Amino acid sequence: MSKSAHLNRAPVAYKNEAFLDSWNGRSLRILAEYLEPLDRFSREKIRDTVVFFGSARIQEDGPLGRYWRDAREFARLITQWSDALEPPTRRFVVCTGGGPGIMEAANRGARDAGGKSIGLNIALPFEQQPNPYLSPELNFQFNYFFMRKFWFAYLAKALIVFPGGFGTLDELSEILTLAQTQKLEKKIMIMLYGTEFWKEVINFDALVKHGVIGAEDMKLMTFVDDPHDALDQLKRFLSKHYLQPHQVRAVEELPDIAKSRI
Repeated sequence: MSKSAHLNRAPVAYKNEAFLDSWNGRSLRILAEYLEPLDRFSREKIRDTVVFFGSARIQEDGPLGRYWRDAREFARLITQWSDALEPPTRRFVVCTGGGPGIMEAANRGARDAGGKSIGLNIALPFEQQPNPYLSPELNFQFNYFFMRKFWFAYLAKALIVFPGGFGTLDELSEILTLAQTQKLEKKIMIMLYGTEFWKEVINFDALVKHGVIGAEDMKLMTFVDDPHDALDQLKRFLSKHYLQPHQVRAVEELPDIAKSRI
């Protein structure tokens, strides 16, 4: 084959960047945001997650700084506890949206405990940089919100929702709707961290009063205000629904890591 014929050869379809970036290539881009994370989660032996949601605007030294500090501590405690479970798979790995604020606090807490953590970042018009505490091999970048939401929900066994704005409310509502309509084929614990904040921002009693949700729907949520109390409740839930008796006993025989601090 002549050199000129070689230079004129069109790229194979899966290497044709112009096609992959086109409207007609959209289904392949969507599929890639399912298959590529699936491959990485499999290689890293991630079995399930504990997802932290909360505002990107909350900072350690800001007006709501206590929530930042509590998110860091809670993530540290969860990671210490879950890393004591027997291999070969990694259980209940801390997962966030990968950005600043509450997300950064949770990823940092997991790193404080020497564990891995996940960041599911999203490409936005305003740049959201991955925070520096993510495990590099578990740092993801999504283009499609619905694929990012899929991965938040698919592996999660618990959802920890700290104070937040529109994005946090959207993510909370989505998981609550899936749980309420029984579209989740698993048990999931939904913790709202910061009782005062959440009961001021959302008038749950009014929703029940007006009949737009049922009184039983309130059982979908647990309100918590302290990292250690939250850990105790989370451990009981996960141990009951997702651990074998011998795993629970093995962890209970370890020192009381829930009361240790770094």
